[in-house]
Amino acid sequence: MRKQLLIPIAILIFLVLGTIAVVLYGKGYRINTNPEQPKILETGLLVATSQPDGAQVFINGHLTTATNDTINLSPKTYQIKIVKEGYFPWEKTIKIQKGVVSVTGALLFAKAPKLESLTEIGVSDPILDPSKTKIAFHVASESARRNGIYVLDMQSRPIITLRSAATQIVDDTLDNFSRATLSWSPDGQEILATISSNQNPSFATTYLLKANAFNENAQNVTATLDTIMASFENEMLATEQAQIESLAPKLKNLIKENFEIIEWSQDKTKILYSASQSAKLLLIINPPLTGTDSTFQERSIQKGSIYVYDIKEDKNYRIEIVRQLADQGSQALSWFPSLTWFPDSKHLIFVEDKKIGIMEHDGTNKTTIYAGPFTDNYVFPWPDGSKLVTLTNLGNPDILPNLYTIGLK
Repeated sequence: MRKQLLIPIAILIFLVLGTIAVVLYGKGYRINTNPEQPKILETGLLVATSQPDGAQVFINGHLTTATNDTINLSPKTYQIKIVKEGYFPWEKTIKIQKGVVSVTGALLFAKAPKLESLTEIGVSDPILDPSKTKIAFHVASESARRNGIYVLDMQSRPIITLRSAATQIVDDTLDNFSRATLSWSPDGQEILATISSNQNPSFATTYLLKANAFNENAQNVTATLDTIMASFENEMLATEQAQIESLAPKLKNLIKENFEIIEWSQDKTKILYSASQSAKLLLIINPPLTGTDSTFQERSIQKGSIYVYDIKEDKNYRIEIVRQLADQGSQALSWFPSLTWFPDSKHLIFVEDKKIGIMEHDGTNKTTIYAGPFTDNYVFPWPDGSKLVTLTNLGNPDILPNLYTIGLK
């Protein structure tokens, strides 16, 4: 009877010990056969991933493996570099902790991005809608029928080329829409087009246009513009307020007291903001989480400086960019940087020194994507992150600028 019981008990003990061994192995514990060192080494795990994969992984300058792979490392700080031919390298300092999994998550960008034209009839003043899926722009170089306002839907699937994705929503037969100042409604379904009078610039006519169809009889809303603008502003404020109110009380107070929000990341886990006052941000998650981004963070913020706050990790990073200065004569110099979220919510698109770049949300791995000519700060992300859109005449002053995509993959 005892022998019959011993067999299942032994199997049970074996399964329990096996499970414990697998769990410990997964946490990075390893058995060391060297008699001069401890029998069990407490290590951490580095999961080296990249897009695209198959890149070389250098650890402290030594070629160690290729992505995608998992490596056991002793707890300390390492310099990780991921390299793939034809792509800009990725480099970061990562702190390995015992029993903790750290992930690189390197997004590699091609050194020679492909340019593809989206338009060919001359474009001016493109503007992105709140959902970041549509671009409205003017055409003023053609006939009255072809001039007007167009909308490029970046989520459409054109049959032949991307050029067929742009749709005219109004022409210049009713009014001079190719000179209008454009603004989107908060839901991206309508566009306000304001046209100033040539004789009296202080007098303007405003039309409310449907963004998804041709406006045969554009609606003149000049008399009710104040009401419409107030409605749009209230809708935007309500949306942002609802987002803030959904957060925990401590986090809600931290944001209200210290942040002038520039833009939420698309997954709503990070906030790009300008500091509304100089202050020290209190810890929201205490003790801090393990296995998070080990890039140095700044919790002492300076009024007017730009930061990214990571809600999930309770980390705050200062974003350093060269400020775009404009000489305003006797007035003080001012700046307006082009800085916006990349669709993956892990990177930022920026314009610096007349170049288009992408950096990680913690300010590391600043990469110049495009250094050719382009107009002003017109840079927009494609919704799936596969490309950027910019306005350029490719350096030819004899032609009007057009929208081009800059391929990233």
